[in-house]
Amino acid sequence: MASMASSSAYCYCKKYNRSYNDYKLPRIIRCLSQQPNNNKPNNSKPTNTDQTSRREIILRSSEVAVIGAIFNLSGKKPEYLGVQKNQPALALCPATKNCISTAENISDLTHYAPPWNYNRGRKNPVSKEVAMEELLQVVKSTKPDKFTPRIVETKDDYVHVEYESPILGLVDDVEFWFPPGKDSIVEYRSASRLGNFDFDVNKKRIKALRLVLEKKGWASEENF
Repeated sequence: MASMASSSAYCYCKKYNRSYNDYKLPRIIRCLSQQPNNNKPNNSKPTNTDQTSRREIILRSSEVAVIGAIFNLSGKKPEYLGVQKNQPALALCPATKNCISTAENISDLTHYAPPWNYNRGRKNPVSKEVAMEELLQVVKSTKPDKFTPRIVETKDDYVHVEYESPILGLVDDVEFWFPPGKDSIVEYRSASRLGNFDFDVNKKRIKALRLVLEKKGWASEENF
């Protein structure tokens, strides 16, 4: 057990039994509003002021903020994002269970997701340019699981969005691609940068976006 002290407050800390990337995470377990007085009798009772100050310190202290300041939980942007050159398609998923992609084989129940069709649900077909504007509008206005979207790259046929979690600042990469042709198809890929499991966050995000797009005439090519 270690301790941290300052002129106005001190905290006792201990380390988690678990580690993150071989680093032990500190956890504040007790905070007081002033320096400890070793000469103060152990049976003395705290005053109302001490209790209020202690409560304020505990409420303002955040383990999440400490972890976020020490570790870069946003992760590094993968170098393989974008439309692949050898065979035009979005990238496949890693073996971890925190990614879905329309580029996967349909037999891969963990990673495969069906593409979208932006004209399947409407009587009057729209152009790719109109569909792109609809997609960007929905991405900006929809926050599945309260993740904040940030569009980092747009092209005539491609969009890359970073979704940041509200607490730890974890980042997921979501891509949309309009392949050439007259089939009105939109491919996509949604993947977490860190971890091995996503508790279906990526799948729920894609579904939430699709449900909003369906009101504009979009549809999934298959049940998902």
